[in-house]
Amino acid sequence: MGKAAVVKAFEDITAALAVLNAEADGCGSEPFSAADPLAGLADGCLDILAGAASVQARIAGLVANAAGTYANTGRAAAPPGMPAQALEMSIAAEISCVMAIGSRAAGSFLAAAHALTKELPLTLSALQAGTISWQHATVMVDEAATLDPAGAAALEAHFLDPDTPRPATAAPIGEMPAYRFKARARTWRERHHADSIEKRHARGMADRRVEYRPDQDGMAWLAAYLPADQASAVWNRLTAISRGMQGPDEARTLTQLRADTFTEAVLNAGLLTSGNTSGGSGTASPRAEVLVTVPVFSLLGLTGEPAMLDGYGPIPASMARDLVAGGANSFYRVLVDPRDGAPLEIGRTSYRVSKAMRNWLRLRDGKCPFPGCSNNSLDNEADHLLAWHNGGTTGVSNLGQPCPKHHKLRHTSGWKPTPATKTEPPGWTSPTGRHYKSEHQDWEPPRWPQQSGSVTSESEAVTGRPPDYAYAGLSPGEEAMERFLHARGG
Repeated sequence: MGKAAVVKAFEDITAALAVLNAEADGCGSEPFSAADPLAGLADGCLDILAGAASVQARIAGLVANAAGTYANTGRAAAPPGMPAQALEMSIAAEISCVMAIGSRAAGSFLAAAHALTKELPLTLSALQAGTISWQHATVMVDEAATLDPAGAAALEAHFLDPDTPRPATAAPIGEMPAYRFKARARTWRERHHADSIEKRHARGMADRRVEYRPDQDGMAWLAAYLPADQASAVWNRLTAISRGMQGPDEARTLTQLRADTFTEAVLNAGLLTSGNTSGGSGTASPRAEVLVTVPVFSLLGLTGEPAMLDGYGPIPASMARDLVAGGANSFYRVLVDPRDGAPLEIGRTSYRVSKAMRNWLRLRDGKCPFPGCSNNSLDNEADHLLAWHNGGTTGVSNLGQPCPKHHKLRHTSGWKPTPATKTEPPGWTSPTGRHYKSEHQDWEPPRWPQQSGSVTSESEAVTGRPPDYAYAGLSPGEEAMERFLHARGG
């Protein structure tokens, strides 16, 4: 068949696109719904969008496959003795011309195509099946680039291998935006990289810098590459100060206030550390609240397991220990399930949501639960999924923490949150009746120290796995409570 088959296939695709465009314009041979043509057209366009997203992914898989095959055949057919650098430049130049993209973009695309066709078979298969997008695939390529082959295979298997055990409520990565998948893939990479996060962080520290880039309309970008704890502290401090400056007489947005506060802090030196928020008023500045979750064994220095910095992700255990030792304003002792690493459940005793429960929601969800939203701001609001007046409890299983925008959406439109079931994660149902899953945190069991005799049980000896709970001594207060309870029971 050869070229004739290729020409015929693209003619069929062109004809199919003409049909779909006519349907999207409402000019199809039949309406989507005879009873309600307008609602039917709207619902039909959603079907077209969903199908087009899958087709775009399949086309991207085809393009990557064709580019990889072309590069391989170009190398095989190269004249003997041709310098390798010249050969690669020639291949990239051909891709650049045929796809009408720049040479640098062509080189980057070829590198991604090579990784997909040679090193990431599950990712290429998912792309060709239309279950992930090209953006998801490039995330996988980027996160696997610094892993050894075994690490890259494990990364793929964790997210894409159907035989990998995962909770029934876990949403496929193709159902979340690529930038949300990037956060999850980065978290997994940090936890499982062959080199410890401590060593990689030490190398990264050498690259800290501030960058300046002119932009249009008399504007410019100023960016800083910093250790995560410092960057998060600066950001949260800017947010807290700027939020405190808002009011009925303040016309600037929170985003504009952050920029102005940052500029004043740098040029006038000291605003971010002083007690002033408005040029010498003498009032105490708002406190920036940060949550740091660190496994207890890591906190004690018995393991090197990363801690989790709210709004960022994994950080070295030493950084978390420094934050705790330095008196971090908001360090919470969180009880997690030693089997899967998830925070444990905290009724219906009060409508009011306590501060502890709000913090628990932040730790559980990590962000606004609306599909695709990344808002992890302290402004997120606790909300009953099943309304209190309908019998809903104030337990955390019936609470969400939507950002202000999506909290307002819930109460001013037909969008409704839905609670989790034993087989489905929580999600949101749109006014059209379509259901979209919320993203769950990717919890993992905490790592246990490699030592004998300190934490063992009969179950561990039989199964080879850590026990469900470890008893390593109580605090004085807990010991007193134990004596009190046993005395009453006796």
